[in-house]
Amino acid sequence: MTVQTDVFADVRRGMIPAHIYNDKDVFALEKERLFSKAWMFVAHESEIPQDGDYVVRRVLDDSFIITRDSDGNVRALFNMCLHRGMQVCRAEMGNASNFRCPYHGWTYRNDGRLTGLPFHREAYGGDEGFAKNQSLLPAPNLASYNGLIFINLDPNAQSLTDFLGDFRFYLDYYTKQSAQGLDVRGPQRWRIKANWKIGAENFSGDMYHTPHTHASIVEIGLFREPKAQKRKDGATYWAGPGGGTTYKLPPGNFDERMRYVGYPDEMIGRIKESWSPRQQQVVSEDGFMISAATCFPNLSFVHNWPKLPGSDQVLPFISIRQWQPISENETEVCSWFAVDAAAPDDFKANSYKAYLMCFGSSGMFEQDDVENWVSLTTTAGGSMARRLLLNSRMGLLDDDRPVIEALPPEAFHGPGRAQVGYNEYNQRELLKLWADYLG
Repeated sequence: MTVQTDVFADVRRGMIPAHIYNDKDVFALEKERLFSKAWMFVAHESEIPQDGDYVVRRVLDDSFIITRDSDGNVRALFNMCLHRGMQVCRAEMGNASNFRCPYHGWTYRNDGRLTGLPFHREAYGGDEGFAKNQSLLPAPNLASYNGLIFINLDPNAQSLTDFLGDFRFYLDYYTKQSAQGLDVRGPQRWRIKANWKIGAENFSGDMYHTPHTHASIVEIGLFREPKAQKRKDGATYWAGPGGGTTYKLPPGNFDERMRYVGYPDEMIGRIKESWSPRQQQVVSEDGFMISAATCFPNLSFVHNWPKLPGSDQVLPFISIRQWQPISENETEVCSWFAVDAAAPDDFKANSYKAYLMCFGSSGMFEQDDVENWVSLTTTAGGSMARRLLLNSRMGLLDDDRPVIEALPPEAFHGPGRAQVGYNEYNQRELLKLWADYLG
């Protein structure tokens, strides 16, 4: 396996070797040095609300049972029997106090403890031959933030809190709209013949594609803004391991601007109790509403507010999605619908419809985006792509000075770096992290 070090040097200066989007050696290095060491999202706590609830999730080739054990503790158990390596749990979700391996019948409690194996005395001589004080292998690190459950396969990984850093400020917009947290539905899953990095980059800050890729969606009146070029009035931000995009809102106070994107007054009241004064300032004083975002390496978020079909009413929705790599040129998209658990039932129902219309497996935005990503991946697999450096320096002059200066703290109250207008600062930061892990 050979990945030349100048690949990472090029990435760090914003010139991207095209072949990294379809290269077996690069993907092998990602598996070895990135996905085995980064914090990976696996589930939301609302998916396992009751004792005994579980879901089965993957980190590339590794399968984990994410379960709430009989004492109410969340656990991540490697889904492999201690005997002959069979997957202990083959259902995607359910409720169980025990997991029984279908191969030879070894049984484990939902906290991972081995509790039974057939013919223990006859076959093993009892505890003298094989002591049962063993457990399914736990994930080396397990932690959560606002109900988002992450695991890390590196026993020496930094804490999730330290990893997320200032990006937690922005995660709260998606995951903490009331004290009750989120209700999460999904995931929908579908596969695309595209490299996983492309979607992660796109959601991290690519406002530049909207006027072109999604022009037809604006033309049919799905959004109240008459022109997609309005996206350039928004800001992009980057903080810690993640960043995203915002829309510029019309004049108004916090309540008026939240109503503009479709939130009812009762939800606005709970949001003001949940968001810090500084988080509210980004909306009320700075006039920005968060939209898409990515947390390195492959977890993305969407917040949007399309018009409901046959109506002038807009309704916001939130989606959580993960770009799960299958190979260097195939990705499984895992997409969850998320909504404030305290929201009214009619809001939840209509918000789900808005999500499906835009970013479900057959959503209008989804179809537009995937066509681009498949084309990029296919072309990146050819021999000519190894001669090409893709220009990802939008927003920089030749001497690396910014085309537009970053917003001062009084104009953008969020942490990190933010700027107005089209640029590729966020994509560069995402790929710099990628280069740091691989290099």
